[in-house]
Amino acid sequence: MKHTYISLFFALFAAVMSSCSDNGNGLVEKGSSLFNNDWLFARADDYGDLDSATIVSSGLVQSQSELVTLPHTARFEPLVVNDQWQGICWYSKHFNITKEQLSNQLMLKFDAAMNVADVFINGKHAKQHVGGFLPFIVQLNEFVKEGDNLIAVRLDNRDNKVTGPKPLKILDFNFYGGIYRNVHFLQRPKLYITDDAEGENLSEGKNYGIAVTPYINKDNTASIRVRLGAKNANETNASTIVEFFIMDANDKCLDYKRENVKLSASELKLIENSLSIEHPQLWSPSNPYLYTLVSVVGEDVRRTKFGVRSLNLSPNGLRMNNCAEKLFLRGTNRHQEYPFVGYALSDNANKRDAVKIKEAGFDYVRAGHYPSSPAFLDACDSLGIMVLDPILGWQYFGDSEFEKHAIKSAHELIRRDRNHPCVLAFELSINETRMPKSFVDQVPEIRNEEMPTALTAGWMKSDSYDIFIQARQHRHGVDTTRCLLVSEYGDWEYYAQNAGFNQDGWADLMQEERTSRQAREFGEVRLLQQARNFQEAHNDNRSTHAFADGCWVMFDYNRGYADDLEYSGISDIFRLPKYANYFFQSQRPASDGKAMIFIASQLTDATMRNFRVFSNCDSIALLADGKQVTKRYIDESISNNLDYKPVIFTTDSFPEKLEAVGFIKGVESARHAVLRPSEVANVQLFCDTAAVAISQNDVLLTHAKLVDANGTLVPTNNGTVTFSLDESCTDAKFVSPQGLSTSVTVPVLGGIASTVLKIAKDKHPNISLNYNK
Repeated sequence: MKHTYISLFFALFAAVMSSCSDNGNGLVEKGSSLFNNDWLFARADDYGDLDSATIVSSGLVQSQSELVTLPHTARFEPLVVNDQWQGICWYSKHFNITKEQLSNQLMLKFDAAMNVADVFINGKHAKQHVGGFLPFIVQLNEFVKEGDNLIAVRLDNRDNKVTGPKPLKILDFNFYGGIYRNVHFLQRPKLYITDDAEGENLSEGKNYGIAVTPYINKDNTASIRVRLGAKNANETNASTIVEFFIMDANDKCLDYKRENVKLSASELKLIENSLSIEHPQLWSPSNPYLYTLVSVVGEDVRRTKFGVRSLNLSPNGLRMNNCAEKLFLRGTNRHQEYPFVGYALSDNANKRDAVKIKEAGFDYVRAGHYPSSPAFLDACDSLGIMVLDPILGWQYFGDSEFEKHAIKSAHELIRRDRNHPCVLAFELSINETRMPKSFVDQVPEIRNEEMPTALTAGWMKSDSYDIFIQARQHRHGVDTTRCLLVSEYGDWEYYAQNAGFNQDGWADLMQEERTSRQAREFGEVRLLQQARNFQEAHNDNRSTHAFADGCWVMFDYNRGYADDLEYSGISDIFRLPKYANYFFQSQRPASDGKAMIFIASQLTDATMRNFRVFSNCDSIALLADGKQVTKRYIDESISNNLDYKPVIFTTDSFPEKLEAVGFIKGVESARHAVLRPSEVANVQLFCDTAAVAISQNDVLLTHAKLVDANGTLVPTNNGTVTFSLDESCTDAKFVSPQGLSTSVTVPVLGGIASTVLKIAKDKHPNISLNYNK
């Protein structure tokens, strides 16, 4: 009997594995493919006052369009965006359906499209979806035919009172336009595993998709409870076998369950089961171990990544995986915007952002003021970055229709992200907004219906929320009876003295030398001020009982209404680090495998002889022109709560070379040197992949670095660099406000010129550089 079971298992497992394929972007189940290529695009400005039906039926949606690939933005914008395009645009595409495919359940899944989407299939209106950040499904079977078919998508990203947030002209971030995330073609058997995004009817929505809920038991085992929504789209009753496999990271099967299930015609059936793992590896920021649940319903197969972990949260702190030691989550905030292309990031570009967040010393990120890309959350799962996962909202609460939409979004957000171990809590709250009781009171019901084990976070001190989130600038005393998370700090309190909610209603502004809004090219004096601000604020946060804090912000971004970038990022909009980035790197323990030391100077200002050194080593030494510097001090007023305190060294003269050495238990563990720069002698190309492979339809930040004869950066703000591809290059183009081209000229800022490269195939083209003084 045992031999029979093992033989049966391996036959089934072989079938499961053979039903999966790799399309270059990761493991994808059979019957799911990207639908990103060969779209036609046009802004409706070209169509005058014609209505949607006329545009579709007349063929204008095809004849006046340009060929594009998704993800796609509605318009390439300038580096500083204060006149973002808003309006109506159209995407269309011909696609073929075979007779065999018509016997399956056919769907299109849009990961996101901005903001109100109307989908037409062969001239018929198939779907409207309101909201630009969460996925939606278009059922195709009743609209498609054998042979050629046409899809047309009308998008409207104008200000919307139902979805919010504020009107763009007074909003503090841009939300761009277009089909800016992936579209997937789903071909399932008629008896199939449903998708999370299918369940738009809130009364039964929780029964769609797959929900994996791990529990850690006292005997060092884990129980894995599974809920799966199976649908019989046939007109007759059906019976099938349902199977679940738990796989470890090496694809070794750890547990297996099998049952027979009957479904009536057109029935949606919730199937529940429980599996177990002996001696599980527990997911944490330092050990982001992922298991895979393989679910099989008849011929349909899905793979779901999950982690085994527990969170114990109280006003006294956060404990993870039943550990006695409290866990503090040092973090940041992130806007998903890229230069020129707005939100239209590739999956790998989203992953690169996650890598940079982890490399900056963070184990936590607040996802701006809206749901992030699934690819970003996948990367946070694998890297060990905990995420505060919000619905859309920013300083605006509308009427009853707005409230209904926010509630619906909260359901859909939890359903989409419930299997991600990286999700710390769901921010079911409108950022910096007084919300009505009618909305806040529903938060526990939403959580209990969708995912009872989840934590929720909100801006009001209400029992409806597990976590009170509060920006540092709004802190007027600390309520120690609440679980506290510092949502934002380091920017607004140094920028506007009144520190109110309204970005357009400040009374007094700090002098520019004191603000944290410092561009990378502003030079070391102002970059040191920004780093000091973050140090002071983070040190203050550590004096409270907060279990996590998030600096504002990881990357510079556009504010829409302003005539400059929002420069409070610890990296610039091209993801190049500022000094504050290295301060946060120094706050991560070297025991995590990253001993570091950094001299926050470019040796360009001879009036400065005080040199700040960031390090997480036990002891550090600074050498100036080969001689050890003995004058040193620590500013305890802004360091007393830090584990690793920046050290300031003072030299008697301005050196030609500085070298810092970090020691751990007496052993040299990190070293950093700075040379005084001279004249520009060379231009070095570097493309920032962040160790994430280049993929098809990728966007890649590309830089030209001016260096002297020693290879030292020359931090000038003068001149331009021309990036050029061979004229015959068809697989890559540079992005600029004027469009895609094989050559682009950009200014040098802080010794580096940066641009965006859009790549069609998974290889890097040859680029030539020309420095124009």
